[in-house]
Amino acid sequence: MAVASSPSSLHSHSKTSVTPRHSFSSPSRGFVKILSRSDFCAVGRVRAGTLRFHANPIKVSASAAPVMDKPDSRVSTVVDVDLGTRSYPIYIGPGLLDEPDLLQRHVHGKRVLVVTNTTIEPLYLDKVTKALTHGNESISVESVILPDGEQYKNMETLMKVFDKAIETRLDRRCTFVALGGGVIGDMCGFAAAAFLRGVNFIQIPTTLMAMVDSSVGGKTGINHPLGKNLIGAFYQPQCVLVDTDTLNTLPDRELASGIAEVVKYGLIRDAAFFEWLEKNMPALLARDPSALSYAIKRSCENKAEVVSLDEKESGLRATLNLGHTFGHAIETGAGYGQWLHGEAVAAGMVMAVDMSFRLGWIDETIQRRTLDILQQANLPITPPDMMTVDKFKNTMAVDKKVADGLLRLILLKGPLGNCVFTGDYDRNALDETLRAFCKS
Repeated sequence: MAVASSPSSLHSHSKTSVTPRHSFSSPSRGFVKILSRSDFCAVGRVRAGTLRFHANPIKVSASAAPVMDKPDSRVSTVVDVDLGTRSYPIYIGPGLLDEPDLLQRHVHGKRVLVVTNTTIEPLYLDKVTKALTHGNESISVESVILPDGEQYKNMETLMKVFDKAIETRLDRRCTFVALGGGVIGDMCGFAAAAFLRGVNFIQIPTTLMAMVDSSVGGKTGINHPLGKNLIGAFYQPQCVLVDTDTLNTLPDRELASGIAEVVKYGLIRDAAFFEWLEKNMPALLARDPSALSYAIKRSCENKAEVVSLDEKESGLRATLNLGHTFGHAIETGAGYGQWLHGEAVAAGMVMAVDMSFRLGWIDETIQRRTLDILQQANLPITPPDMMTVDKFKNTMAVDKKVADGLLRLILLKGPLGNCVFTGDYDRNALDETLRAFCKS
């Protein structure tokens, strides 16, 4: 299937660096300022008022020179997450699990614990183990196989990782490897953050959702019965290794779930990417390798830029949660694992866009285009029937973005690719949106 030209050129063996280009406008002072990192640290902690983020082109520089030591490397793109001494690369390309040197360069010590699940274990555990030990017999690899599903993202399952690490006498020189989707990445990362007060870890995402979102940026954690991802830590990996070939075994429903997070980047900050997605959604659903690689690359570039400016979500990074406050309420209310994360986020984004329209902050065209692209991706656009107004409100009240009792939301405002993170909105608009999408 033909793939339309991308907004920026695809480079074979290219290394991508991202230059931050966000602006902050103050409604009270009426100024627009391009943020430096020090500027953002100053404004990102503001709780009153609104943080407004305008879409500006990301300056991308790409070198045609190979980024790997070996000229025959399969790595097509490297996106750097710039966090000073804790910076790390995101490697993107097909067949990267067959690149032992690539993985081994990020292993610290001689002991490795691979954390995976019952679905991924028979598909990729042997391949990863061979990559870790190829030509290096001094490395020993242990593994722990967890049950698969969001419903197991809890303290009881997390303890299985600690049990294995302690029973096998791993020390602070060990490396944890997360092999799987978002649930595995979040739990393995949290375990790495807590075990012996912190050991190194590597992310090997095998779902589109994890590749474009959860494996990048260092958010780790588990769920609580009262709310999603309420227990966790910010803890960055040594690298993220995205082998796009693992998408060949991904079920269609999981692929669509990941596309929801890809669409999100276009809505909040990258209008050109959104337009590309509108033209290329059939190619993505057909698993066209070029389309998938570009979507992953562009998503990682967007997230890497945001994380480099606001690692611990004091303001800007919160905008990556468009639709998530509504979506997390759906996941919690329906029961963890009943809806995939991307499915809940898709319905949540529709609700956030609906509220933005009710507030008069966006025009009807953006609302219609959001509905169209999510439906084209075979994603739900309404919450499940069992969600009531009270269920939404009760769960949203314990959302991580609540500050001093005030629920702050990410909403669209202005042209496509612009959003705000704010608690300054008409509560009637929220009530109207909830009533419109709930039967009671």
